[in-house]
Amino acid sequence: MKGTGESAPASSAILTVPNVLSFLRILLIPVFFYLIVHEPTTFSGIIVFGVVMATDWVDGTIARRTGQVSELGKILDPVADRIALAAGLIALVIRGAFPLWAALLILVRDVTVLIVGVFLLAGKHVRIDVRKVGKVATFTLATAVPAIAWGNLGYPLHRLMIVGGWIGFAVGIVLYYTAAFLYVGDIRAALATRSP
Repeated sequence: MKGTGESAPASSAILTVPNVLSFLRILLIPVFFYLIVHEPTTFSGIIVFGVVMATDWVDGTIARRTGQVSELGKILDPVADRIALAAGLIALVIRGAFPLWAALLILVRDVTVLIVGVFLLAGKHVRIDVRKVGKVATFTLATAVPAIAWGNLGYPLHRLMIVGGWIGFAVGIVLYYTAAFLYVGDIRAALATRSP
């Protein structure tokens, strides 16, 4: 059963442009992680992290506008988002550029969703599509987190980045948990249709 997120028909294609972009984002995770945790290259790491997270919108837009929406892409895209965001958060916390409590607000939600997805849905062959509010929340947080780190590290316009980053974080985290509650409803509805 599908949720109320993206409704474009999906193909079984694997090597589509959006999927290749998602694979590239995953391959770049160890790159920006390494760059962020090492002080001399932190600046470059934050830039790469920001670019990786921004491409989430690129591959999604390409998929819809070119008719390259695929079943693999519907799974790969959000997985790439979650892994990249988690890796970036961990690296920034290690570097001392982002507070642990704020990172945990994001990570605990993601781990919970992952556990539910793997242990509750996978065995029943149920998949819930990503909701638009979830995509907006991810993008907002993916913009806010690097901005806060940028400001905390004292890079140019650091005061503006800190203020803007925390405003974005507040909006993003509310949307993030709103999406999680909506997914709970989607899951219950999907499982109800599978009940004998």
